[in-house]
Amino acid sequence: MTLPHDMKTQGNRKTDKAAPFKIAGRTVQPGERVQINLPTANLFTHTQLNMPVEVIHGRVSGPVLLVCAAIHGDELNGVEIIRRTRSFHSLNKLRGTLILVPVVNIFGLIHQSRYLPDRRDLNRCFPGSKSGSIASRMAHIFFNEVVKRCTHIIDLHTAAVHRDNLPQIRAALDKPGVKDMAMGFSIPVIINSGLIDNSLRAEAGKLGIPVITYEAGEALRLYERSIVSGVRGIVSVMRTLHMLPSKRIKTVKAEPYIAKSTSWFRAPMDGIFRPLVKLGTQVNVGDTLGVISAPFDSEETALIVKEGGIVICVSKLPLVNEGEALFHIAHFKEAHAVEAEIAEHGSNIEGDRLYEIETVPVSVMDT
Repeated sequence: MTLPHDMKTQGNRKTDKAAPFKIAGRTVQPGERVQINLPTANLFTHTQLNMPVEVIHGRVSGPVLLVCAAIHGDELNGVEIIRRTRSFHSLNKLRGTLILVPVVNIFGLIHQSRYLPDRRDLNRCFPGSKSGSIASRMAHIFFNEVVKRCTHIIDLHTAAVHRDNLPQIRAALDKPGVKDMAMGFSIPVIINSGLIDNSLRAEAGKLGIPVITYEAGEALRLYERSIVSGVRGIVSVMRTLHMLPSKRIKTVKAEPYIAKSTSWFRAPMDGIFRPLVKLGTQVNVGDTLGVISAPFDSEETALIVKEGGIVICVSKLPLVNEGEALFHIAHFKEAHAVEAEIAEHGSNIEGDRLYEIETVPVSVMDT
């Protein structure tokens, strides 16, 4: 990977003093923590919208990790994950640089929408253009001012509206450095996912920057288990990258399993949909996933599994049309072991002291 000049001057030994870090026109000194408001665009009222960027620059050189959320403005779990992550005392001993961007798509967040005002998906607009649409201009600013300053990226997402995702990592595992990050996140389900043109993963990957995507929960909702799992996963990746002192790190470990493939189960008819299986459940050929019925008909159509696996996404909207995606199923060689690991990991997360964090003073949080 080709790094900016000032990154090249940073050594690889744990005792090498960090050089000043430059980002978005600012210079951050070793040991400094700054918040930057990155100008993006104006509202109709000429009110300036800024993208919030926090930079925590360690005194010792190391990786530059970007953790970003809300590229889709209605995906909120990542916003809360970053809020909690930034409060750890152990970041005072950070090796390298941590860049936190809790809301990339500030327009979408304001309007509780996945998209930008021009109805474009920001995650299909990278690397962007300074003379294009609003989406393209925002992508250009974020990509050039922030993404290009990084050596590693964790991108936080949820399912789309009216769908719920099991906590999972999606990554192109054949790309250099990606598999180590994916395994280091330490959650049970990893999807070896291809790259989509003009997505953050694809375009950052072209620069040699390893990117993993954490998917968990539903749009416009906060899911405590997904949040704590995400916080602990980020801490675990930072430990993998030797950015945090291992003796002080607490992680909720899991045995990661890589899916050999995934498939969507789509509605065979219109009607009222009722799911009968939960996220993380193993299903086998012939099992019933759910039923669809007409509002004024006593008959029900059973949705029968055609290929076994683990349910990693389920639709939460009862009203469906023929062809709509209802379940996403990941296929594993050892599905039974994966189901057991998912259940154990969920139990460990619910037993973690960060669970239901409102009972814990944020000012004393530590890893």
